[in-house]
Amino acid sequence: MSATRVFVARLAGCAVFDPAGDRVGRVRDVLVVYRKNHPPRVVGLIVEIPGKRRVFLSIGRVTSIAGGQIITTGLINLRRFEQRGGEVRVIAEMLGRKVVFNDGSGEATIEDVAIGEQEQGEWEVEQLFVRRPKGASPFSKGQSAYVTWREVRELNAPGEAQSAEHLIATYSELKPADLANTLLDLPPQRRHEVAEELPDDRLADVLEEMPESDQVDIIAQLDDDRVADVLDQMQPDDAADLIAQLPDDRQEHLLELMEPEEAEDVRMLLSYAPESAGGLMTTEPIILSADATVAEGLAMIRRHDLAPALGAAVCVTLPPYEPPTGRFLGMVHFQRMLRYPPHERLGSLIDQGLEPVRADTSAAEVSRILASYDLVSVPVVDEKHRLVGVVTIDDVLDYLLPEDWRSHPDDQDDLARRATARAQLTTGSIPIPGGRRAGDGTR
Repeated sequence: MSATRVFVARLAGCAVFDPAGDRVGRVRDVLVVYRKNHPPRVVGLIVEIPGKRRVFLSIGRVTSIAGGQIITTGLINLRRFEQRGGEVRVIAEMLGRKVVFNDGSGEATIEDVAIGEQEQGEWEVEQLFVRRPKGASPFSKGQSAYVTWREVRELNAPGEAQSAEHLIATYSELKPADLANTLLDLPPQRRHEVAEELPDDRLADVLEEMPESDQVDIIAQLDDDRVADVLDQMQPDDAADLIAQLPDDRQEHLLELMEPEEAEDVRMLLSYAPESAGGLMTTEPIILSADATVAEGLAMIRRHDLAPALGAAVCVTLPPYEPPTGRFLGMVHFQRMLRYPPHERLGSLIDQGLEPVRADTSAAEVSRILASYDLVSVPVVDEKHRLVGVVTIDDVLDYLLPEDWRSHPDDQDDLARRATARAQLTTGSIPIPGGRRAGDGTR
């Protein structure tokens, strides 16, 4: 039995540090290769470094795995990870697969894999945490067991896809942007299987973090009722951007299937030019009356599902308080609310120097206003001075950045070089370019 044993599912998301204590990335998976007469051998970790790039970290470069963190020698090859024949990703491909007990006692499902260090820098699969099928009782969860690799055999060919439910459970703690990046790394068929199993709100969050071409590719595989449910969960501006990529007949069909209130917001956004304030804005700012108090305003921005940029200020209008509202009176920034007692009226705290923009204002002009006045959001009004939405800094960044900003190679190279520069100086070594895996364990 090895002195060091780690369950792979617990490694997902663990931080990777260099010897100086600087974080260089996070673990996304463990890579193994099958052997004929021995358990699979661990060859390395798949690590996500700044810039959303997945790279290979040889297990020989890992000096410590403990306390939810991994310490490396500091040498990381920045070449993008590419899975080769014979290599199997434990989390993405092994968890959830079926095995049969060699003693004839039945089948089970792999729920976790324990890897252990046999010698310095040599790791292999030591145990499997498996669960047998549910019993007759509807409340039965199925008996679990720890088994060695030699006690079972897989029913599927090595590397065959696991159930989508297990993959989703493994990545349940990932932020939407990280899960989106993970899905895009999967083969197209696998990606669609996982999308089918994700809850509507989770899939909505993930789609918002994907390039539009990938969004369209995923929803093309879903039935229209499901797509409409997901669109209902998306931010109206993101839903409008996605719908705008679809053929006109499908646009209208999906809008008819959506909840009327959500569809109305999306229709309004689609009526504006894409590169205008109306085309960039979101229609769900915090809106209160002039008689509302500081306490009410702070309570509204405390909502956990509220985006930080939207929580930076509240809009004050005359009734009604749903876009398009009554006459727009102004905005109150949250820092100003913090300086006043809870009973203070918001009408007396309005920022008199902040002018709203019209819905037809160009995106370039909105960008200049946000930059010039150090704002994170700017209100948008119609020709009757009614509030119709706000443009937030993230909307502007999406407009300013190139369409492929999520995977722009030059930006990723620059970020990755910065992330590892100190480690290279500390060790006096540099990544070895090219090559498969040299004798020192690089890829």
